[in-house]
Amino acid sequence: MNTYDVIVIGAGPVGENAADRAVQGGLSAVIVEAELVGGECSYWACMPTKALLRPGHALAAARAVPGAREVTAERIDAAASLAYRDSFASHWKDDGQVSWLSGAGIDLVRGRGRLAGERTVEVVRDGEDPLVLTARHAVVLATGSRPTIPPVPGLAEASPWTNREAISAESVPERVLIIGGGVVGSEFATAFTDLGSRVTMLVRGERLLERNEPFAGEAVAASLREMGADVRLGTSAERVERGQDGVVRATLGSGEVIEADEVVVATGRRPAPPEGAPERVQVDEAMRVLDDDGAPLGWLWAVGDVNGRALLTHQGKYQARAAGDAIAAIASGRALDDAPWGAHVATADHDAVPQVTFTRPEVASVGLSAAQATERFGEQRVKAVDYNLGWVAGAAVFAQGYTGQARLVVDTERSVVLGATFVGADVGELVQAATMAVVGEIPVHRLWHAVPAYPTISEIWLRLLEELGRDSALTR
Repeated sequence: MNTYDVIVIGAGPVGENAADRAVQGGLSAVIVEAELVGGECSYWACMPTKALLRPGHALAAARAVPGAREVTAERIDAAASLAYRDSFASHWKDDGQVSWLSGAGIDLVRGRGRLAGERTVEVVRDGEDPLVLTARHAVVLATGSRPTIPPVPGLAEASPWTNREAISAESVPERVLIIGGGVVGSEFATAFTDLGSRVTMLVRGERLLERNEPFAGEAVAASLREMGADVRLGTSAERVERGQDGVVRATLGSGEVIEADEVVVATGRRPAPPEGAPERVQVDEAMRVLDDDGAPLGWLWAVGDVNGRALLTHQGKYQARAAGDAIAAIASGRALDDAPWGAHVATADHDAVPQVTFTRPEVASVGLSAAQATERFGEQRVKAVDYNLGWVAGAAVFAQGYTGQARLVVDTERSVVLGATFVGADVGELVQAATMAVVGEIPVHRLWHAVPAYPTISEIWLRLLEELGRDSALTR
């Protein structure tokens, strides 16, 4: 069959969700994929990366508790950690994901998809003639993003590692040079240091994790240095080369040369639309691709990283679920407003995006930082309160000498939470409550009655609200 109701290009979790929701809505769907079904997150990003980081986190947690620290090892077992990672990448085989597609009633075509016209996708297949697929209702772009390589002389020719090569490494390099200080760079610095590599980070900016509150990046940098990493802020490589001996040499502006066995480039990602699609895909709130005049094309949709709105797996899946429902609603003759989530399906992509950076300490945030809120609403309307997480009873039980910090950012005019940031061990589990507060625009005086269980780290909410309570106008 070459004609379907919906054609999805890209079989990552975002494309899978779009196709699944369309099928649940009574439509037929096919996914076109050139690589592994399951995409970047399943094999080269989210899952194997977090699995690789977990042994180090677990060992650090055990060392922080008397009675456990006395029986723990000096360091993690590198070989066992790599094997644990391999299991979460399904050993880079997609049999399980392919089976899931079949069970969900979604067809799969292997090959590289390109837009060949309205509602038409041509699939280029190795050793076979191109296959032309036609969509009755919609083509969905879910082709994700690709890492960027900065224009440092010699870097591209030095066979640098991106996240793919770094997470699938078969052995642990003795020396690792990481270029970039964002989420990917900070997480890989943590992982390779735990595994025993001597890690050097070159960070152009003045702190790690520049999109987060300043105290987050400062805490992660301090922790990495304590672990033994060489974190250099405000530093860039002027030239990188790999010698015939296989050694990577990075020359800094000062003339210093840093040697490493591998160089990891972690300087961001950019959308990767398929051939035939606009180079810069623009969408409306329903994920419909817009033409040059800003009007929806009506048959072309784009979800996930490819539309550039929020380059995070969970946000892409959120977009995909809503877009699939909307496509099914329109195909059945209903108005877009009749889709389960309404016409404005992706409003949480603006000011309520949660993210967890799995460094040590973890950084969990949602919504606006204090600086972002102040820039938008003005200093008089924004109030930020901080609290030391180590002072919370649940944190003290969790780990001896627990350190961390929390910040709540509030719109004093509407008395609602605009953003929250938590830094500390295992704070990733705190961010969903904050996300619900931000998305639901729950008034601060109502949050006061959401009593946290004692003794848990969630008691931080009570302490932050007590700090806000010093301003009686926010809590009455």
